[in-house]
Amino acid sequence: MISAIAQQVCAPIAKHAGRADRRDGDLGLEIDLLRDGGWLKACLPVDQGGAGWGTEPDATESAFDALRVLGGANLSVARLFEGHMNAVKLLALYGSARQLDALGVAVRAGTLFGVWGADDPASPLKQQDDHLTGAKRFASGLELVDVAIVSVAREDGPQLLLVASDRPERADASAWNMAGMRATRSGTYDFSGVHTAPQCFIGVPGDYLREPNFEGGIWRYCAAHLGAAEALYDAMRQALTERGRAGSPHQQDRIVRCAIAIETARLWLMRAAREVEAADAPPRKAALSLAAREVTEDSCRTVMQLVEQSLGMAAHEEGSTVERIRRDLSLFLCQAAPDAKRARAAQTLIDSRLRFECL
Repeated sequence: MISAIAQQVCAPIAKHAGRADRRDGDLGLEIDLLRDGGWLKACLPVDQGGAGWGTEPDATESAFDALRVLGGANLSVARLFEGHMNAVKLLALYGSARQLDALGVAVRAGTLFGVWGADDPASPLKQQDDHLTGAKRFASGLELVDVAIVSVAREDGPQLLLVASDRPERADASAWNMAGMRATRSGTYDFSGVHTAPQCFIGVPGDYLREPNFEGGIWRYCAAHLGAAEALYDAMRQALTERGRAGSPHQQDRIVRCAIAIETARLWLMRAAREVEAADAPPRKAALSLAAREVTEDSCRTVMQLVEQSLGMAAHEEGSTVERIRRDLSLFLCQAAPDAKRARAAQTLIDSRLRFECL
């Protein structure tokens, strides 16, 4: 199923990836391709007319492959799609029956959802009476994400809210001034004055941090990282073949080392995804995703280094596929608090007195 969809959806996204690779880039065409190809709807539970990508255990491998293939086509698009999948997952986990029904109607109509968790340090998001004040930063998909799930800090844990995010005058993409992932337009969105009706609240405070669904869900964006590493490997191998250098023992050494790194990450991620997404998975399974993230980052950085060594200055040619993917992947690998993530995985191993193979 994924291979057929990849031909129809991911091929044109990959072909035009360079078009939107700028700070004012517009991924509207790419989101339309996902929408028309049924990808947004596929994230819904089966009883809502979807395929259960990210929401049902039996569809975990399909969700993994979708994120991986899309990551190889365009990491910026994969970032927005992963946010949509995450939002649908959160509503499926903690939303009311009424919210789930509304979700199904909206997604089937083509609505793109997102999850915006990072507060603007200068103006953190707060709830005052029946409205919000403050803003979210790193809000990926400005002017494309129609509805966002946001977190508001409370003494008993973050509260999730479902709010409209489709007002251009509230969005400021100028705050996103990065060398990579330019087209995600991950700037700030000001929610000040937005009304919070009772139906906006998702679950109870603290639900957002429940494991294994919080950090356990790291496998999703790591699958996109893996796809980008695969794309780099394919581009390197093709370039070496075209130049008649693939027979060099030094290049063959790099090819094999890349392939091993990619397969190592894939095995770790696939195991983490299956076990985290299994029905009734215990909280400790989140440590598998945390460890898989470590392996994936190491593998991706190995691939980037070997590709650069193989292609030389060609890997830095501005506007080339390899240069764009390297920039995007380098940035996307920079996730919040990696040391704390590593420490939490270690603490799980200490508390459980288990090794990863027994976790």
